[in-house]
Amino acid sequence: MTRKNLYALFAILLTLSMLLTACGSPTTKAPAPVTQAPVVTDAPVVTEAPTVEAPKDPIKIGAIFDLTGGTADVGTPYGEGMKAYVEWRNANGGIEGHQIDLSSADYAYKVDQAETLYTQYVQEGVVAFMGWGTGDTEALRTKIAEDKIPFMSASYSAALLDMTAAPYNFLIGTSYSDQGIIAVRWAIEDWAAKGNADKPKVAVIHNDSPFGQSPVADAKAFAEANGVAFTSLAMPKGATDYVAELAQMSTFGANYVIIQNVSSPAALLLKDAKTQGFGAQFICLNWCADEILVKLAGDAAEGVMGTIPFTPPSSPVAGHDDPDAWLKANGSSLAEKGLHFSQGWWTMAVMAEGIARVIQDGKEINGENIRAALESIQNFETGGVTAPISFAPDSHRGNASLRLFKVEGGVWKVVSDFISAE
Repeated sequence: MTRKNLYALFAILLTLSMLLTACGSPTTKAPAPVTQAPVVTDAPVVTEAPTVEAPKDPIKIGAIFDLTGGTADVGTPYGEGMKAYVEWRNANGGIEGHQIDLSSADYAYKVDQAETLYTQYVQEGVVAFMGWGTGDTEALRTKIAEDKIPFMSASYSAALLDMTAAPYNFLIGTSYSDQGIIAVRWAIEDWAAKGNADKPKVAVIHNDSPFGQSPVADAKAFAEANGVAFTSLAMPKGATDYVAELAQMSTFGANYVIIQNVSSPAALLLKDAKTQGFGAQFICLNWCADEILVKLAGDAAEGVMGTIPFTPPSSPVAGHDDPDAWLKANGSSLAEKGLHFSQGWWTMAVMAEGIARVIQDGKEINGENIRAALESIQNFETGGVTAPISFAPDSHRGNASLRLFKVEGGVWKVVSDFISAE
């Protein structure tokens, strides 16, 4: 190839290169945006789960009931009422969102068994305890104070109001001593209203136990201070009749007889009194002033007076509504179960109120804080089941008032407003 031909080829290649560059590099048009096709996979779409509040710790409470012992006739419905309240409260959110974990057992009215169960439940971490009888509650009070366990029982012994000996015991019902004083005072007034110028003679016949003896000394002191002749005697355990005891009271000349016992032996006494023609007026303190007595004694119960701190279903009040609704939802009714069921229900309700206040104040749920919270309760309403409940740091006497009832036509009918022993 000649030099002339090489120059010509070079010129042609240079021209082609310039043309190609011009075509591939426009200056007036922006590059088109690049979009990416969605990537499809079989993996699930992950979304953020809503925040779920962790369950709150349950509140452990211990309890003993007499279901098979000497006071089982009244102990059974009382225990049923307490357990029913726990079930009802848990179904309605518990105590400020905490469920109640109730550990309970039948102690058959045996003090040693009560002590064993109390120790077991405290070791298991209960922060409060629901007891039953006078003998076991009084026996436990020193241990209760040492353990700092708030304690409510079905015993209304005035000995439990000693703030030095029993700083963690709380009474919901009117004390036996207050009941005895109210009964003696009513006897004096009733005797005068019948036109008598002198003072009546009063006898107390009682269960042969610390429970039975509890009101005797205070009732005697009040009677004698008011010029009333007074005597007391025990009802032998397992007795098949009380004819001998009726004879003793007849010899004494008793115009009024106060019964401090549970329903079954009291009913037997009333039937024997009717058979023997014993004409004194009977007054039952709370543990025999119930529907069980009327059922067992029949016509012999007519006219009996009762000092009743817990309003019976025969005189309906608003505080009966929830336990009655719960019972009806479970195939029964408060009219069938009786006043001791609502008594157990409302006793647990008061303890629950103390625990609720601890939680509302943001404090640790322990015995000391529950005690302080209970002591802050003033005029707690039970819907008319009891007089309003109040405690204080220097007094755990929650209720000093009650209403008098009388058996008329086979039911307890209210015959007074709330009466105080003070």
